Parts: sequence; structure tokens; C-alpha cells
Amino acid sequence: MARPVKKTPQEWRQEILNAAQSLFISKGYEETSISDIMDLVGGAKGMFYRSFQSKEELMYALGNQMFFENNPFEAVKGRDDLNGLQKIRSLLALNQSDVARNQINMQAIPILKDPHILAAAVAENRRVLTPLWLKLLEEGKKDGSIQTEYTKEISELLPLINFWLMPSVFPATEQELHHKYRFVMEVLAHMGLPLYADGTMSFTETFIADITEKRGNEP
Repeated sequence: MARPVKKTPQEWRQEILNAAQSLFISKGYEETSISDIMDLVGGAKGMFYRSFQSKEELMYALGNQMFFENNPFEAVKGRDDLNGLQKIRSLLALNQSDVARNQINMQAIPILKDPHILAAAVAENRRVLTPLWLKLLEEGKKDGSIQTEYTKEISELLPLINFWLMPSVFPATEQELHHKYRFVMEVLAHMGLPLYADGTMSFTETFIADITEKRGNEP
């Protein structure tokens, strides 16, 4: 009789992430338990805690994994037919079209109330996204499509804007969120980064409606 193949810790972690992604999308984050995840994986509940400290940490790790699997910065990096500003607008459109990741991100909004998760998310965004934004901003400045003296400052600001727009972090009504979004667009345009393009507003209106509805459904 063949002996079962022993999985490595990394293999267990990856299988847990894959199972969680499937369940969060089909059932929802709140409705999915750790037991549900481990039943799908086919492992004991204790194995979960060898990989993750909590379901919140798992959700955070899943969001990172899905970003790197479909990284919009990588998708536009080699586009010689686009200038720097066009690349930024294109990556924003690609980011908006990633339905599965946007669904996961929407479900992750409430966990940002946890100061440890929020701090980790801010640090990770700063570590990963700021250099990517800076590279594109410098490219746009070089080709003339972006006219600003604040590429470094904007690259540090952009990863923080999403947190400012999250009502679980900075409480706001739907009307206030629309006002904050318009403020951001005007400030960035004034700084030489006009991000508004066709389709941006309609997506933003849907996103704001969704996150305020999500907040309203929280216990």
C-alpha cells in the first residue's frame, strides 16, 4: 500500500489560499469558516494555524497573492505604444476589470478595522506599490505626458488614497465619499497627474455605492 505523500508547509499554505479564494468568492468571507476551508483542503484545523494566525491574516495574504498573479503594473510595463500617463490610466482600467480580486478586496474592507491588519497593509503597499508608481511617474515626466516636480511625493501618496476612501478606516457617507474622490482627482490633476478617463467615474460610483452598502450591512 502506497504511503500518502507528505505536503510541505508551503504546499499546505498554497492549498489553503486556493480553497479560501474559491469559498470567499462563492460563499462570501463572513459566511466561510476556517473549518469550511480545511474541509475543502482535506486537512485538520490545526494545520490552518501553522500557516496563518487568523482568517483575517489569510484574507490579507490572499489579496496580495491575487495582485501578484495579475499585476497591472507588469501588464503595462512593456507597452511601447503608450506614454507614462497612458500606462497609468491603462493599469487603473486593468485593475478595475479584475472582477475576482475586486470582489475579494470588497469583502476585506471590514478587516481593516483591525489596527494590526491595517498597519501591515499600509506597510506592504508602501513597500510594493510606491516603487512601481515612482517608475511610471518618472517615465511620464521624462516623455512629457506628466508634468510635475512631485513624482516621489505622489508615488508615496497614491498607495494611501484607497485607505482614506475606506469608510471602515475613515467613516464617511456615500455622498462624502464622492466628494472625497472628486477632491483626490482635482488635487492629482493640479499636481500634473490627470487620471480621469472614460469609464473611471462610472466604476468609482459603483465602487462607492458597494462599499457604503457593505458598511451598512456590517453587524
